[in-house]
Amino acid sequence: MKVAFIGLGNMGGGMAARQVADGREVHAFDLSEAVVGKAVAAGARGAGSVSKAVQGVDAVITMLPAGPHVRKVYSEEILPNAPRSALLIDCSTVDVESARAVAGQAKAGGFRFADAPVSGGTAAAEGGTLAFMVGCGETDFADVERALKPMARVVIRAGEHGAGQAAKICNNMLLGISMIGTCEAFALAERLGLSPDRFFEIASKSSGQCWSLTSYAPWPGVGPQTASDRNYEGGFAAGMMLKDLKLAQEAAAKAGATTPLGAQAAAIYALFDRLGYGGKDFSGVLQMLRGELAGLNLE
Repeated sequence: MKVAFIGLGNMGGGMAARQVADGREVHAFDLSEAVVGKAVAAGARGAGSVSKAVQGVDAVITMLPAGPHVRKVYSEEILPNAPRSALLIDCSTVDVESARAVAGQAKAGGFRFADAPVSGGTAAAEGGTLAFMVGCGETDFADVERALKPMARVVIRAGEHGAGQAAKICNNMLLGISMIGTCEAFALAERLGLSPDRFFEIASKSSGQCWSLTSYAPWPGVGPQTASDRNYEGGFAAGMMLKDLKLAQEAAAKAGATTPLGAQAAAIYALFDRLGYGGKDFSGVLQMLRGELAGLNLE
């Protein structure tokens, strides 16, 4: 299978490498020559432009920053140059309206299209264990799943076009809220004189158990190794979490849904970002709640 992979950032680079590892011929493009070079070193073929990358391929996978980028790249470069037989899959996290707009353009051009945002972070991208939430036609899902398989732990069809983005937005709002709650609990436990490892042991076996605690603990040295063990480097950037929370709030406003905790979570991450920590892992908000920012190291 020949695959064009467009967008080789923190997530896309690892995802493209998994496609190569599966034996697929990957034509890679990014605006950054440095990350294209990394993809080539991993076995991909570098392309000088999006239009060149998509020529003659069986599938196009995109991982782009936001809705406007997705709309522009598809309308101006992918749809005019990719073969009509190519399966188009956008793995970016964007607004539902953008996903549906691109799907409509693709359908009008005779293409099959899927929105398939991911969950799992950079480690899962590099390890091929991402969870994909897919919005596509039911008859197209088997081919979408096959295209995503080298990068995936699980691929779930959420519904028709746009449903993948809806699922991602709701999932990440829940994650953002639960991580703040977990961080608050660790900060309070510390002030009450409870050791973090003992609190982790108790809460992970009690009703407070959640993914943000047992799989992604924000306090280093407890539970599985996470970004907190690397001074909050790598993982899922707080700025990206803020982007997803903003998408959730925009979607809630349009749908007439009430999401007060989602709004508060967005406000907390916005403050963390304004303080200059948007590039740190989102679990680093623990240090802001502790009043211990600076270099972010826990004592």
